[in-house]
Amino acid sequence: MRPLLYDNTLDTLFMVWWSTFYAVLIGIPVGILLHLTGRGAMLQNAVVFKALGTLVNVGRSFPFLILIVVLIPFTRLVVGVSIGPTGAVVPLVIAAIPFFARLVESALREVDHGLVEAAQAMGGGTWTIVFKVLLPQALPALVAAVTTTVITLVGYSAIAGAVGGGGLGNLAYTYGYQQYETTLMITTVVELIVLVTLVQLLGDLVVRRLTRRGTRTSSPRVGLRRARTEEPAAATEAA
Repeated sequence: MRPLLYDNTLDTLFMVWWSTFYAVLIGIPVGILLHLTGRGAMLQNAVVFKALGTLVNVGRSFPFLILIVVLIPFTRLVVGVSIGPTGAVVPLVIAAIPFFARLVESALREVDHGLVEAAQAMGGGTWTIVFKVLLPQALPALVAAVTTTVITLVGYSAIAGAVGGGGLGNLAYTYGYQQYETTLMITTVVELIVLVTLVQLLGDLVVRRLTRRGTRTSSPRVGLRRARTEEPAAATEAA
């Protein structure tokens, strides 16, 4: 039983790691674009926002089990196989991107709008504001979004395993359910619970540290506000 648990745990970690990596890599730009093209945003564009928002909503609402089946030809085209951990990564990534992109958009929306206005008043361009204001200020929320995405992908990987994707889901279904190995089933469930708990604890720890660091280094925020309020006064005196 131990070799089976070890090998399938590695398969699960493989699926979750790579799907998280690509989901974050693609989801952050998508979430930024959603935020920037929304109503009243710096790059407001109703057509882009609605088109991208529709794709994200469709992706989030698609049942994952059906998504795996629908994507079989595409998965085989991309990675050469449609089963196993490698084959499961493709549908996991496609399911995670819209989920994570919405979380990124929500995190950026929570950034103090006064900071953005102050940066604009000081001559900051769109991408300067994104990389110097929005992303740094939203970093704790973004880490929390990554944590939520990883936990969701652990659950998705179990579903993928039950339909040939490998990992702990495949172990629980093949041996625990079909062969009535109750002990193995319970062990697998406990391992998944432990894995999710560790991810959540680690994510919460990082968020708390980033939040405390942001609180200690809040003076630039005050400086930006001060610059915004003093600039009109200086212009009046010069006149």
